[in-house]
Amino acid sequence: MSLTIALSSARSSLMAAGVQSSVISRNIAGTQQEGYSRKNALIVSQPGSGVYVNGIQRAASAGLFNNVVKAVANTAQQDALYNGLQKVAAVTIDDPELDQSAAAQLAKLKSALQQYTSAPDNVTFAQSAVKAAKDVATSLNDSTTTVQKARADADAEMATSVRTINELLAQFEQVNTTIVKGTTAGADVTDHLDMRDSILSKLSQEVGVTFTTRANNDMVIYTDSGVTLFEKTARTVTFDATNSYTAGLTGNAVVIDGVAVTGANSVMPIGSGKLAGLAALRDDKLVTYQNQLDEIARGVIEIFAEQDQSGGGGPALTGLFTYSGGPAMPAPGVINPGLAGTIRVADAVDQALGGNPSLIRDGGINGANYIYNAGGEAGFFARIQGLVDDMGTARPFDPNALGKPSGTLIDFAGSSVSWLEAQRKTVGDAATYNQTLLERSADALSNVNGVNMDDEMSFMLQIERTFSASSKLIATIDQMFQNLLQAVR
Repeated sequence: MSLTIALSSARSSLMAAGVQSSVISRNIAGTQQEGYSRKNALIVSQPGSGVYVNGIQRAASAGLFNNVVKAVANTAQQDALYNGLQKVAAVTIDDPELDQSAAAQLAKLKSALQQYTSAPDNVTFAQSAVKAAKDVATSLNDSTTTVQKARADADAEMATSVRTINELLAQFEQVNTTIVKGTTAGADVTDHLDMRDSILSKLSQEVGVTFTTRANNDMVIYTDSGVTLFEKTARTVTFDATNSYTAGLTGNAVVIDGVAVTGANSVMPIGSGKLAGLAALRDDKLVTYQNQLDEIARGVIEIFAEQDQSGGGGPALTGLFTYSGGPAMPAPGVINPGLAGTIRVADAVDQALGGNPSLIRDGGINGANYIYNAGGEAGFFARIQGLVDDMGTARPFDPNALGKPSGTLIDFAGSSVSWLEAQRKTVGDAATYNQTLLERSADALSNVNGVNMDDEMSFMLQIERTFSASSKLIATIDQMFQNLLQAVR
């Protein structure tokens, strides 16, 4: 067989196999775990030259990526809110067996007083009423401690979030600089683009962001409220943490590029991200709940206050319940910050401290001018019945507390429980919705930019056929040389 005949035979065999010079655009997975983009490898195959990668192009859906970033920020915000409310509710109202809520303890106090009314000479009933009163005070004290600890925890998490934001912005600056320089030089920057998207996604978990891409793949980042986070260089994010909280104490604001983005005085408050959720928890939701506790404490103190019985016109003074400012009464009709944290039962009625529980019946906690049972009658019940009636009488509450503005004390306490449960449900539903939206957005982005297994199998078969054809070509050429050598011999 001649050399010409052998080459012609080899070419015919390859054509019969359907192999021609071709370029295969193959999808390969991006370097980032989130899968926000993919790379298109231009795989070139030619008979006799094997297969090689001629170049890599990056494919990404900017619109879907933007949706995912927004969904990440919204989910992080709602999760931060829900987790904080869940912790507070678990301690203050959730266990029905313990009945630790103020509303439940007030109901028990009213029941103990009603029982005491039926036998005002019974010291055991008097002691039971004092114990129920202590439980009310303890419930309000413990709830205040829980709320303020939750605010301090949120503040500490805000500090952690700010550190994370600064670290991510520093990483972003390095990667973005590399991308701009590489793009200008015509280098392959696809890996760095994926890395930048990954950093941006992590950043959106901490604070809601928007972004734009300029010439040479340069990116600018803003908060969702419009404050610049990154433009050529990373902006500084600052926050002074507060280690402990008391009712009425306002936490410090997070400042980005000199602009406050959290707190009541913020002109450009952020609206999403973990940082926004923690700020809303610390400065809004928990402050409102504390206001409700303080209004309950004010109502209790007012109901059990003692009036001057001498006719001398003395001021009303704290009775069964007092607080750090007693015996003077707290300011009426308005929220007294921190009142629920200092309310307690008066020492004068606490038998454990040498007090007399019967003073609930007789009055006189504040001295002789405040005695209701002037005759010392064992069957005197008017004072006790008056307290029961006052607990069932509607009274005004500060509307800023967002509880029931007018109703009985127990009604207001119940509305506080309902408010907290409603907040938890609303935030929980929003968290579930945003989590679902995030999953759907991520799936949609993965379907567009991710690796399609059907396509991958098709590309693999094409490459396999190319290698098979190359093998046939090599075998044919080998046979041709064998025939040539035999002919020469």
